[in-house]
Formats: sequence, structure tokens, C-alpha cells
Amino acid sequence: MNLTSLTPSDPDRIGPFALRARLGAGGMGVVYLGVSVAGERVAVKVIRSGVLDDDQARARFAREVEALKIVFGPRVSSLVDADPEAEEPWLAVEYVPGRTLKQHVAEHGPLPPELVAILGAALAEGLASIHKAGLLHRDLKPHNIMLGPDGPIVIDFGLATLVERKQALTQTGMLIGTLLCMPPEQARGEKDLTAAADVYALGATLLYAATGHYPYDAANPLALLQRITDANHPPLLQDAPIQLAPLLAEMLSHDPEDRPALDELTERLVHLVAEYGLTAEQARRRLIAATAVKGDPTDDLVAADPAPDTREIPDDSVSTPAPDPLTAPITDAAGSGESRSGSPKPAPPAAARVAERLRMAYAREATF
Repeated sequence: MNLTSLTPSDPDRIGPFALRARLGAGGMGVVYLGVSVAGERVAVKVIRSGVLDDDQARARFAREVEALKIVFGPRVSSLVDADPEAEEPWLAVEYVPGRTLKQHVAEHGPLPPELVAILGAALAEGLASIHKAGLLHRDLKPHNIMLGPDGPIVIDFGLATLVERKQALTQTGMLIGTLLCMPPEQARGEKDLTAAADVYALGATLLYAATGHYPYDAANPLALLQRITDANHPPLLQDAPIQLAPLLAEMLSHDPEDRPALDELTERLVHLVAEYGLTAEQARRRLIAATAVKGDPTDDLVAADPAPDTREIPDDSVSTPAPDPLTAPITDAAGSGESRSGSPKPAPPAAARVAERLRMAYAREATF
């Protein structure tokens, strides 16, 4: 998380969320820290107006946002709200405090094999939640893994329209980071991707977690594309931990058919954890202890002084006994025949008024 102050050009509010800071920015848009009316934090991603530059792209983006509503699982950041029809479309997702996997490895170095294994098992479960909704991540990488206080969380998934726009920018040499975990079939521009594409990206992400580098390296995006798509150019696994190397090699297979399925992958990673004498829960707790950030730098931003309540407080020194709703004469429910504006309003039907009295009487007598 790269927390920075709002700029003068940033809005104060997007949809129902007050904005407090920037969480990040890139070629696709800006991510803000937002706060709901009730004080709940969200990450609000605003798509730059030029990214979805035609009606077809906007319609597709709207369909993808709709599909995100059914993605649910403990390892994914859930959709909270969205407006794909706005001039600059936006979506708000669950806020996850902490660092990205990319930031953690860059600052503290690679993780030990047993923690890489439980990280992989957790992320595989997150990807399975996404796939069950009929979506693919398409852009899984260390930047899109948050190491939160309850474990790793997958973010930025399911938006194929944005990923393809980003890939087009990559091929013009602007976004080399997008290619680093991209499978060969996606790098070639194939449209009909399968779950195996995310398995490859997960393998590349775990290789980075274990070694600090990616499957391929090159000086520029074009050279990197050539290496990724060349079946005769194997990934860089020489320094991968011996316990993980065989499985990583399968996950990074050039042919999607040779990659393991997510359920098999999860079982094998948990089995590897057991070889270290740990249960999955024990390994998960160790992963959290090793990666979670203590405290949340956004706390001070959210703890703004509330506006004073200027509503008049009623005087309770004089109490007026309420009429018995079952014996009082039938009059307007508000006690008069006028609306709040002072204009006459029609009385509700007698049956409705009697029903309301019965409800009030029950509420007064009920014990819960």
C-alpha cells in the first residue's frame, strides 16, 4: 500500500464514500481510501475516462462488475459497490490493510519454503472462489496479493476488459510489470483463456515469493514477450527451493494442459507444509506473524471529528401518557390531518390504522 495525500484535483467523494487518501495510481486509474457513512473503509478504484473508450468496452465492463457481485470467499476482496455507468467508472471493494507481497519481499527478502507453500494453498483457494463465479483473475502477481492481518487476500480480479487494455499498453512498452507473471497463451493474445492461465500466474507469484525473481527476465517488454512465448526457453528455477521446484515447474509449464488443477495444487502444497511438521492452521499463523503489518496507517485518516449534531433534543421533563392504541378514537396516525409541510394529507385506511395500533400494542407488551 502506497498511502499518499489527496491532490487538489482529486474529488472529495465518490458515490456514497468520502475519500481520505490515495492508495495507488497507474495507467488504468487511481485507487482511493474511501469511508462509508458508517465509517467502514473501502478501496475505491476509479477508471480513467480514456481506458473504456467505446460503448462495447463499457458494456462489457458493466457485465464483469455484475459478475463480481457473486464472488465470495475468505481469500478474496469482495465487491462493495460500483457505478460502471459513471463518466469515470468506479468500483469499491473491501479494504485490506497491510503490504503487498511485492512490497514485503522487496523489503524483507523471500519467504521460507513452508510459508510459500501455505501462501500458495491460500491463494489457490482464493482463485477457486473466483473461478466458481465463472471469472478468471487474468492479472495475478505479487502486486495483487495483500498480506493482511488475517492472511493473504487476492485483489484486482475478474476485470478482463481492463486487463486487455493493460496488455495493449504493455505491448507498446509501457507496463513491463504486467508481463512478469503472464502465461504464454495470454502473452500471445489468445482470448479463450482457462483456469490454467491463473495457475501459471500463481506459480510465477510463488516463485517470486520464494526467490525474489520471476520466471523470465529481460531488458524490455518485447524481449520479455519473446522469452515467455518461446517453448524452448525454460523458466528460471535454478535457485528455487528443492521442495518447491518440481511443483513450480509444473505450474509454469508452457502447455496449459500440463499444469495442475487448483484442487490438486492445494492438496500438494498442504502436504508439503505437513512435511515441515506443521498443520495448515499452524503454518497460516506463522505466515501472518511473518508478514502482517502491526497497526494501520489509515486509522488517523478515518478518525475525523464528526460534525456536531444540531438537532433539538426533546424535553423529557414533562411526559404525556400515550393513548391506548386499542381504545383511542381512530384519527390520523400522526395526530393531525396535516403533513410535515403543513398541507392536508389523506388519512390512511381505517384497517391500516387499526393494524398499526395492534402492532404498537404488541411491541409494548412483548418481552424479548
